[in-house]
Amino acid sequence: MSAAVALVRRHMWLPPLIVLILLGAAIGIMRPSTFAMDQINIKVAAAMTLILISTGQTIVVTRGGIDLSVGGILSLTTAICATRGDPGAVESIFWIAFVLGLGAAIGVLNGVIITLGKLQPFVVTLATWSILEGCALTVLPAENSGVPESWVAVEHVLVGDVGVPIMLLGVLFALWAWFSRTRVYNTIRAAGSNERSAYLNRVSVLATNAWAYGLSGFFAATAGLYFSTQTGAGSPTVGTQYVLPAIAAVVIGGTSLMGGRGSLMGTIVGAFILTLIGDVVFLLKLQSYWQWVMSGCILMLVVILTALTESRSNRGGG
Repeated sequence: MSAAVALVRRHMWLPPLIVLILLGAAIGIMRPSTFAMDQINIKVAAAMTLILISTGQTIVVTRGGIDLSVGGILSLTTAICATRGDPGAVESIFWIAFVLGLGAAIGVLNGVIITLGKLQPFVVTLATWSILEGCALTVLPAENSGVPESWVAVEHVLVGDVGVPIMLLGVLFALWAWFSRTRVYNTIRAAGSNERSAYLNRVSVLATNAWAYGLSGFFAATAGLYFSTQTGAGSPTVGTQYVLPAIAAVVIGGTSLMGGRGSLMGTIVGAFILTLIGDVVFLLKLQSYWQWVMSGCILMLVVILTALTESRSNRGGG
């Protein structure tokens, strides 16, 4: 039993992975065509916006913070994308670089304000979220399907039977495999585990927060770009739909809200769980609000299991 607890303690994404497998099996029984390659492409595409925005949230939560401004960055990004008309190749590169840089800059600004002002991340990023939502409504007062067709076409490219979302997921895994071995990530984890100890070891809290929130903003902008190309539309309020699910995906995936431990694998599993719950609700012909009920129940179950596992592990260590 102690060996099993230790295994789960090292890989907190294992329990949610079991939940994901059970959900997939249930959907497969109710709709056997689910595991066809075209359907897999569709499922990954449906989850990708949440996966991207949750990736940045994972980094911030590992630092011991939280970032609500990702909702505003997502909304503003889609608003900008939907008001660009039909740019050429050079203009497209400029605007893509612009929105990614804008997202990162907003994140860095959050990190700087939190550190220098010694303010709570929840309050600072909540304020930023509100400001950005207002900016998004100024840029795009109502939902608009004005995203350039050349951008939308990229999302539908296939290499064999593999779509862009699956390829993007592979790139994300490769980037995380590299990033998780960098000094930046190690300092983020160290500061999340024990900020005082990290400071005594000459870890810059300002730089660490700037990196963590900057990367969160970058991934939120990436999520906005992907959402725009997937739907062909911009929405000045769409980010509101992703803030809480992003946090839920991170927590379900086993990343500790106390900081110091994060897992992209777990976050991706959590995002897929939240996405597939909608399919289960649809196939069972339940009312849509059951999706929120089931998501909440799974989140609560995972949190309880995580707490029990950590408690047992701590007692064993003692």
